[in-house]
Amino acid sequence: MLTSFNQLGLDESLVAALKQERIVEPTAIQEQTIPLILENRDIVGQSETGTGKTLAYLLPIFQKIDTQKRENQAMILTPTHELAIQIQREIEILTKNSGLAVTSTAIIGNVNITRQIEKLKEKQHIIVGSSGRILELIQKKKISSQTIKTIVLDEADRLLDENNSQVVKAVIKTTLSRTQLLLFSATLPPVTMQRASEFLKNPEIVRVTGKIMVAPTITHMYFLAEQRDKIEVLRKLIRMILPTRALIFINRSEEIEKMVERLRFHGLEATGLYGGANKVDRRKAMNDFKTGKISLLVASDLAARGLDIKGITHIFNLDLPEDPQLYLHRVGRTGRAGESGRAISIVTFKEVSYIKRLENTFEIRISPKEMFQGRIVDLKKK
Repeated sequence: MLTSFNQLGLDESLVAALKQERIVEPTAIQEQTIPLILENRDIVGQSETGTGKTLAYLLPIFQKIDTQKRENQAMILTPTHELAIQIQREIEILTKNSGLAVTSTAIIGNVNITRQIEKLKEKQHIIVGSSGRILELIQKKKISSQTIKTIVLDEADRLLDENNSQVVKAVIKTTLSRTQLLLFSATLPPVTMQRASEFLKNPEIVRVTGKIMVAPTITHMYFLAEQRDKIEVLRKLIRMILPTRALIFINRSEEIEKMVERLRFHGLEATGLYGGANKVDRRKAMNDFKTGKISLLVASDLAARGLDIKGITHIFNLDLPEDPQLYLHRVGRTGRAGESGRAISIVTFKEVSYIKRLENTFEIRISPKEMFQGRIVDLKKK
């Protein structure tokens, strides 16, 4: 079994760059896909959130970039602005630590296109961003898609859903038939594979499923409440715990704004991550949360896809996720890098059976709790 990045065929400059970030051993998805990507194979890669999919494709892309040529060579399509910015940040870190003269830019919608065109005049090696804006700039002949050697679809299930697939396919069609295609996602439903089969060339399908483990650093608990009282229970818990940085999950994106208003009404500093918000508002929400100016961020599973913020101490589930796997994605945003985290669900009596299902699925203990005299205590059996 391969255990080092050197054995995967990566240049020493990239291995040294990883060491600076204290990354010394490849994850399973990296181990299985990096050699294939270096061989110019088309890839469909599936593994859980937080398993290093971004580096799985960035490292071989970096190695294949011809820095002597000033031309667009790789394109990374993402379904959200946040994910595009996050990948761009990873590219910048890798460029700095490796010393490789790889250039890149993030191209996303709802921002000044003139500034983006100016940036593209420098012929960036890697372009990362939203398919709609990238297609527009290809049509304006500001991006040279004919020189693109690799296209990545990050969160391929979202990019190939009914809302995005036509634009994504239109972008792919502008490139040459020999362009390498890499699809990565945490989930790969049949419809995604069906749509992908229209443009993939004899792809290697790599699924790293294995036994899904929840980090042992996370403590799980739940509180009982009537549906109408859930926000009141949440408010009391926040006042009691005073979390440094907490994510509050609800199921419906359209309810986020209303939830933020209700929390603010109770004197709690909260902001929301809305799917339809413009770039400035989204960036402000993220910055306020990251810097600690605001300690509460309300989001849905859709809005939080690809979100990676360090130092999240608490996850609150005001609604239980509709799919048990989403519970794993939610709580996986706390308890990272050896730090402890708390996952707190506020549930009705009817939802207790779902809690039991989560316990059985992930082999974890979600303890029933209550508040008593300003403390969190074990729920007394009535």
